[in-house]
Amino acid sequence: MNKKVIVQVVQHLQPGGIETMALDLMHELSDRADVHILSLEGTASNAIAHWPRLDAKKDNLHFFDKAPGINPQLIWRLHLKMRELNATSVHSHHIGPLFYGGFAAKLAQVESHVHTEHDAWHLNTNDNARLERWLIRTLRPTLVADCDAVAEDLLFHFPQSNPAIILNGIDTNRFVPVSEAKKREQRERLNLPIEGLIIGCAARLETVKGHKYLLHAISKTDDTILALAGDGSLRPSLQKLATKLGIAHRVHFLGAMDDVVPFYQSLDLFCLPSLNEGLPLSPLEAQSCGVPVIITDVGGCRSIVCPRSGCLTPPADSEALRQSILCFQYANQAPTPRQFVLRTGNLEKTARAYFNLLHPPVAEEC
Repeated sequence: MNKKVIVQVVQHLQPGGIETMALDLMHELSDRADVHILSLEGTASNAIAHWPRLDAKKDNLHFFDKAPGINPQLIWRLHLKMRELNATSVHSHHIGPLFYGGFAAKLAQVESHVHTEHDAWHLNTNDNARLERWLIRTLRPTLVADCDAVAEDLLFHFPQSNPAIILNGIDTNRFVPVSEAKKREQRERLNLPIEGLIIGCAARLETVKGHKYLLHAISKTDDTILALAGDGSLRPSLQKLATKLGIAHRVHFLGAMDDVVPFYQSLDLFCLPSLNEGLPLSPLEAQSCGVPVIITDVGGCRSIVCPRSGCLTPPADSEALRQSILCFQYANQAPTPRQFVLRTGNLEKTARAYFNLLHPPVAEEC
């Protein structure tokens, strides 16, 4: 049997949840299919410079350097690449890739098209909702939501859509717990304090991630240390806020990290104070490393918190974050959340579900 060729279409290849999921699926499906990623925006050199992890997969990454605005010619270019690769299926992520990748797949006569929505809050804009409704009716992809909450939003906007639900998964063989000695070693490697309670957050430093509420919460706790992995446009203002709150000495800005495993392994607690989310990967990654989480109850976050060790808080609520941190700080040791992730957020299970949608098993004749 000829090997399947899966083409994933993404908006860009910058560090983020959707992009990490696309790369993880490429790796996990490599024994069953030749997987390529078409990035609408950016160039290979710039993407690899900002995300060195891409270099190992560069032969299967294709960049189209799309400029802002609508570019119909891009559909033709994508279709030619799909034909060159002999694509047997297309998997688009988010609304822009659905538009360009979906029409390109039609031109290239690729019959199998799966589209995943990783969040739905962009559909609160009427123009986006109308466009996606038209795209779903016209292109007729197999629609997937990455959690129950996104599926509910899709059904609200598109009552006839009937999305499948495939939870995001992470590589539990890569994100693993470590001993206390190894934890101290990882802290030393990252120039973090060896002793003390370290709370971590891995997210882009942008408004939607809600870092300012976490900084305010930390300012009202004693001796806790905050480690922030990630970069973004708000870094200068967040650094100024930490100074204003008198906690600059307790807040460590680590910048963008190509390998976040040592970061999670250095933590006692993980906190993601987002204002909007689909189904974020970072809480799964932290919990797979045995680290309890506190995250805001937005999007699909409720479905990825271990009920025995983690907790949910309302968004934009510094006091609720503070109370949750104090509960963890003064409670007995929380049970490990790793088994929860092995059951609910395993990448192998996610990849198998996607492969079966992209290339449904053919029943053998008697």
